[in-house]
Amino acid sequence: MNVVLFDDEWRINLFPLSFTRPAGAFRVGILTIADKWGKHLNANVSYKTKPYLRQKFPAKLESENLFINGRYMPDADLIKALKNLKEGAIIADGDKVVACILNHIDAIEFMEDNYTLADHKVIKLETKLSHISKCPDIFSLNGQEIENDFELLTKGRKSAEVSATNILIAPEKIFIEKGAKMECAVLNATSGSIYIAADTELMEGSMVRGPFALGEHSQLKMGAKIYGPTTIGPHCKVGGEVNNSVIFGYSNKAHDGFIGNSVIGEWCNLGADANTSNLKNNYAEVKLWNYPAEKYLKTGLQFCGTIMGDHSKCGINTMFNTGTIVGVSANVFGSGFPRNFVPDFSWGGAAGFETFSIAKSFEVAKLVFERRGLEFNTMEQDILTYVFNETQKYRVWENMVQKMF
Repeated sequence: MNVVLFDDEWRINLFPLSFTRPAGAFRVGILTIADKWGKHLNANVSYKTKPYLRQKFPAKLESENLFINGRYMPDADLIKALKNLKEGAIIADGDKVVACILNHIDAIEFMEDNYTLADHKVIKLETKLSHISKCPDIFSLNGQEIENDFELLTKGRKSAEVSATNILIAPEKIFIEKGAKMECAVLNATSGSIYIAADTELMEGSMVRGPFALGEHSQLKMGAKIYGPTTIGPHCKVGGEVNNSVIFGYSNKAHDGFIGNSVIGEWCNLGADANTSNLKNNYAEVKLWNYPAEKYLKTGLQFCGTIMGDHSKCGINTMFNTGTIVGVSANVFGSGFPRNFVPDFSWGGAAGFETFSIAKSFEVAKLVFERRGLEFNTMEQDILTYVFNETQKYRVWENMVQKMF
């Protein structure tokens, strides 16, 4: 079966992270959602997403296509239902379509939002389906997803051995791929599984409590303190203190400082001693900026830190208030707390922001990509240009508010 993960109307509630990727490309647990489905169904996975993202995240259509909502995680009940699903029926979660099977002609129409599923037979499952509806769901679901992915990736396999300088507590719940380097590290899996990917490094003094996942080619710096559930994706350098957070990949927090209950996109950098608050002084419920509503909405959470879109950076000693949204390609610096919504392509801090020009953004991105041996090509430029234009109204509104305070 050919699998295509589709974005639905809830995509806009996942900004700024979904500005630069489909929901199915989000990392929750050890793997991205697309990787989970690919491994569970032994299938190639592609995407139905917005036109400006399709060059980077293309769709592949065949004679028969299984479309799955990209916000939903695999589980045994859903997988069983998918294997019994027939053309002409849909699996639904309330009023949300979870999956359907379409032939090639109908799939083409569905890709362009010209095909209706209204007359299809509706199948509703009795069990609760795990999915993301807002950005904090990523760190909220991360612990269970690490456990699910750990079982998927390690079943029937043996962990690589490590040197006697390391301390492994509950080693049966720790899996280390060949090629990982560790010396004088402490891994405690009594509270959750720990997965260390290939070609990673845990420097001396690294202390980890599970659930935890470290992606390929990533590095924990000396003395890093990691509390689970936390995921650090591929090609990252992380130091200091991290708690219940997800870093998608290709991002650095290489120095001391704290992030908690946060999600950091790709190509981000947090300067030395940058800190996120994840709990309000009065212990009140945290509100987060919501792009479509253009206002702050309740999260139902007491702990919530920072959601940072791709390509954003912050300088040394930056302080983020509880429940802060930082958009795509923002540059935050200076003393004091910036406001809880830093618009996409903003430059500044607590004293106010101005627009970070698209040309300057490209200059930075090009240098960052080159450091990884990659090319910041026209495809990446086109995505950022689209986001820059789409988010103009938020910058104008925020600049007006900044001048008032």
